[in-house]
Amino acid sequence: MARWCYRHRLVVLLLWVGALFGLGAASSAAGTNYANVFSLPDTDSATAYDLMEKAFPERAGDTDTVVWKVDGDEGASVRDDSVRSRIEPALEEIGRMKGVGEVADPYAARGAAQISKDGRIAYAQITFTEQANAVPMELIEDVVDTAQAAERDGLQVELGGQAIARTQEPPQGTAEAVGILAAAVVLFLAFGSLFAMLLPIVVAVAGVGTGMIATMLMSHVTDVPEVAPLLGSLIGLGVGIDYALFIVTRHRRGILRGMKPEEAAVTALNTSGRAVLFAGGTVCIALAGMLVMNMRFLDGVVVATSLTVVLSVLAAVTLLPALLGLLGMRVLSRRQRRRLVAAGPEPAEASGLAARWSTYVQRRPRPIAALALVVMAALAIPVLSLRLGATDQGNHQASTTTRQAYDLLAEGFGPGVNGPLQVVVEGAAPAGLVDGIRSAEGVAQVAAAPPANGVTVIQVVPDTSPQSEQTDQLIDRLRDDVIPRSGAEAHVGGVTAVFKDFASVTGERLPYFVATITALGFLLLLVAFRSLVVPLTAALMNLIAAAASFGVLVAIFQWGWGTELLGIGKEGPITSFLPVIMLSLLFGLSMDYQVFLVSRMHEEWVHTKDNARAVRVGLAETSRVINSAALIMICVFSAFVLSGDMEGAMAGIGLAAAVALDAFILRTALVPAAMHMLGRSNWWLPDWLEKRVPHLAVEPREEPAVAEEEPVVAGRASVVHGFVRTADGEPVDGAAVTLLTNGGRRLDQVTSLADGSYIVSVPAPGTYLLAVTAASYGSRAGQVVVTEGPLVYDVELAEGEVDAVN
Repeated sequence: MARWCYRHRLVVLLLWVGALFGLGAASSAAGTNYANVFSLPDTDSATAYDLMEKAFPERAGDTDTVVWKVDGDEGASVRDDSVRSRIEPALEEIGRMKGVGEVADPYAARGAAQISKDGRIAYAQITFTEQANAVPMELIEDVVDTAQAAERDGLQVELGGQAIARTQEPPQGTAEAVGILAAAVVLFLAFGSLFAMLLPIVVAVAGVGTGMIATMLMSHVTDVPEVAPLLGSLIGLGVGIDYALFIVTRHRRGILRGMKPEEAAVTALNTSGRAVLFAGGTVCIALAGMLVMNMRFLDGVVVATSLTVVLSVLAAVTLLPALLGLLGMRVLSRRQRRRLVAAGPEPAEASGLAARWSTYVQRRPRPIAALALVVMAALAIPVLSLRLGATDQGNHQASTTTRQAYDLLAEGFGPGVNGPLQVVVEGAAPAGLVDGIRSAEGVAQVAAAPPANGVTVIQVVPDTSPQSEQTDQLIDRLRDDVIPRSGAEAHVGGVTAVFKDFASVTGERLPYFVATITALGFLLLLVAFRSLVVPLTAALMNLIAAAASFGVLVAIFQWGWGTELLGIGKEGPITSFLPVIMLSLLFGLSMDYQVFLVSRMHEEWVHTKDNARAVRVGLAETSRVINSAALIMICVFSAFVLSGDMEGAMAGIGLAAAVALDAFILRTALVPAAMHMLGRSNWWLPDWLEKRVPHLAVEPREEPAVAEEEPVVAGRASVVHGFVRTADGEPVDGAAVTLLTNGGRRLDQVTSLADGSYIVSVPAPGTYLLAVTAASYGSRAGQVVVTEGPLVYDVELAEGEVDAVN
């Protein structure tokens, strides 16, 4: 497939462009139909919600609030004619706007309860004819402008509600654009080439773009929550850029080692591309683990995120080889192309900081492992105080009108007015129920509405805010004590009760969810690496990373360490559905890094059976690309602080912290240190299980045609040795002699001595590539087939000659 995409690059490109524009046109015509279905089946709040719909079917639109406060002399009141003459005309004008269904005016006959006891604060409720996401932005802006035009010195006017909050959101795509720009900088520093930098970004944008548009269309046929596209773009951009990065890195490495661009692309897709397919599958499996939670709200999130990941993988394995075909040698920088022509192919060797760090970890595994564990444990401590709940407009930044409206309502009517409860009864409510609720501890106000359609709704305003633990206790008190004592069959609902039930169900089912995705990840790695210890280590590391990242999340968003500094508002509980989503994404991404790191170690272990060498070489050769990929993900995820959505900001910061800890501490330090200490046990698998586990090659060795020389066949060998000479028979001193697999992986490298002699180690019988390079001479490469005995293989170098393989 890679070769077909490479050779038919224009067709592939046109297919992707056509798909993107075709889906975009369909989405523009159909619009969106997101549904924030937070209720859970078989919960008390869900039953109350169903009864409320039966009682008030006409109240389908979003209800927002206009709040005003008078300051100044003692005795000033919102009832003053100077205030009413400004507020009433504004409310009347809002009521006449097309799309506004009703305006509940505090100056009307039944509006006395909408004026505070001291007379300084009042509010009006605006009910739109549509839900918040369907209300036209022009209408919302007209409502805000009309209301705030009534302000004057001593009269403050603020607005709150879901529709109003849309006016405070940054322009759509801001977070994505900032994340892509930051990723572009990292890619340019990693590649040093503008074209190579653009490849992962174009591929990721194609995958995320089609995924987002497809999600919009799917919102018409299934329940997709409004936060799902945001989470889909967050994970899609991260994995899309990373997957393309792994493939482009392998492709560039192949060209630098002398392969033709087409063969390098095919090889990259046949090796790193297979790993990308495997990694994308692990992410989707981890996301699908959310289905065990049996929450309708999460089903839409699974659909959106999984679809985006699948399309990102599809773009990486089809669109990317087509783009590689368009670029050819320009995927390298000009300096690299000049050096390749002048000096020939590069040796396959890991050097620099990564190699030195890998050697350091091998020498001191115990102190490194201990230090890494201490750091992760310290960061995980805050998770012990994790409290799940819901964010609301009280968590917005202090400068926003929604936050100020929230605070004014709390000041004038008590904090509970921002999250009233509804006690719903079929038929008429018994007098004892209303009296029992009114006398219950933690209740500020009680108002029973007349029965409607056979349902009575009792509005209960708590003494405390919706996010307070005391409010949760009040809900339990009503359900477990007050309602049963009255003998009525009643149910407690409202947004606050819904989120409390959501948090309770999440807490109960979370252990099963964690066990499911951990077990699935264990089985995948067991099959991939044919080891019991490697998947066990990976599972333990995933749990450590999850605990530490949630510790960071609690410290920032629940304890408030730096929330205002980061521009993400006031501290509060962690959104109840976030742990499920974050754990799915975290386990999937962690599995990606584990696959890319350990697959290289496993390949070395298969050839050498030397654990220390396998771990050292695997870390040295993959840590740089893993760290680059992690840095890109951190940039993309952190940018979602700018999304204007508290859940998006939580997910972004949490995942950025998780990726940073996972890549820079776990996979770079703790995992290799632990594997050094475990030794050969890393690769242990009982014989009875070995026979039953299916074979799955994550990165199979490819067999491209890499030389034009006839292979030299010899007997069984542990070494290949011989002389490097010129055409005149003169020995070549200091020539670099490298033994590689046919896939381009370096096995051994030596320098020829003064007499031109060399000797390289061979791990096992098979076909290998021997490459020789020397300054002022050409480069030679040829296949050698080793069977029995040491193989003698002399190499002749000619001045200025470049072998066909290069």
